[in-house]
Amino acid sequence: MIISDENINYPGVIQPNILVTLTQDAYNSFSDIIRPGGLLLTDPKFVETARKVDAKKLELPMHELVMEKIGKPIVYNICMLGTLIGITGLVKPESVLKVLAKRIPEDFLAMNERALDLGLTLGGQYQYRIGQ
Repeated sequence: MIISDENINYPGVIQPNILVTLTQDAYNSFSDIIRPGGLLLTDPKFVETARKVDAKKLELPMHELVMEKIGKPIVYNICMLGTLIGITGLVKPESVLKVLAKRIPEDFLAMNERALDLGLTLGGQYQYRIGQ
């Protein structure tokens, strides 16, 4: 995903400031493209960060948290999104909640909101600002 205050002329990610890898394959394929000084976010349940990267590495137990507090792995990605927002402050949680309300069936909305909140709380323990 590319987030910018300016026009995005090329939609491909070449050297991201932030890289989230939730699988070993993704980590193996993309960890070498992260911008020096960037942020690498992984979950130690699924990713072993053996490579040396010039980035701040955060290995956070997002899946474990979801399973402990909610018990449904389907909201793991929403917890990861909340964690990323909690760490970076890139977007407002209220904006994400509005999108979730439009895209997720009502029966599943509360569970997704809980997952987002879990991630926000977890990520809020850390701080990363682009260019740090």
